[in-house]
Amino acid sequence: MWIFLITEVMFFGGMFAAYTIYRSAYPTVFAVASSSLNVTIGAINTCVLLLSSFTMVMAVRAGQLGQRKLIIFFLILTLFFGCIFLGVKAYEWTEKYEEHHMPGQIAFHLEGTDLQGPAKLFFSLYFAMTGLHALHMVVGVGILTFLILETRKGKYSAEYYTPVDISGLYWHFVDVIWIFLFPLLYLIDRHLPK
Repeated sequence: MWIFLITEVMFFGGMFAAYTIYRSAYPTVFAVASSSLNVTIGAINTCVLLLSSFTMVMAVRAGQLGQRKLIIFFLILTLFFGCIFLGVKAYEWTEKYEEHHMPGQIAFHLEGTDLQGPAKLFFSLYFAMTGLHALHMVVGVGILTFLILETRKGKYSAEYYTPVDISGLYWHFVDVIWIFLFPLLYLIDRHLPK
């Protein structure tokens, strides 16, 4: 799992590097485009993922103690928070679609200057990064569902809870990626320089 997560860090690292390079090249456009994102929605999703990390920790702890019912309870809570995150993200993407901020349909202007090219870069990176993150969340939801079903069958105990533990590592990794995405996309330099 650690080797897999290292490859994932490199994969996301490339996207973060591209974002940093382009944000440095077009700071004003990226600031304007960033200010069009809904910070409240991003903050809500951040809180939801932090809660899901806590419930995942509790599921792993229940596994260590061999408490099958608590493993199931906390995995269901984690799954619930994961689904809330995906639902809120779908709502946000729908909002971006309605505002014509999808790549390919950008109409972004500032003080008579055509900013469509750099704005397309911002929104392309936004959708690529949040989309890849959401894909990892969907995989996590599938893993959680599998764990819940296996736990109900009595597969995990204090002697063997490794799948719950390893899945917790994956879940926390996905949460940490969001902790970097939220400030980069939603918070940094949201306003135009005076």
